[in-house]
Amino acid sequence: MTAAEMPWLLDILIALFLLFGALVALIGSFGLAKLPDFYMRLHGPTKASTLGVGCVLLGSLLFFSHQQEGLSVQEALVTLFLFATAPVSAHMLAKAALHRRLRAIERTRNRPFD
Repeated sequence: MTAAEMPWLLDILIALFLLFGALVALIGSFGLAKLPDFYMRLHGPTKASTLGVGCVLLGSLLFFSHQQEGLSVQEALVTLFLFATAPVSAHMLAKAALHRRLRAIERTRNRPFD
């Protein structure tokens, strides 16, 4: 089965997942580059990587599952691994920053060390 034989509604759904995932990842990368301190910079990319890459992987899962006429196991495993590890790694980075007593800027709400 080729991509030309794919239903148009599935094409649109896959395209929306890919575009939304790419947009969220782009916004997260801007957050990483522009936010002023570590605690703020940590928040943007971790949320964006989970949601953005998750949407891209979901679009890929739909496409390849339709091509193979069954569930695409590789994309499902990568998505499961991403959703399990991204929050844990962000938590560990934040704990390390707190352990090192990394200071936040004045505008940060709920600053850890006042």
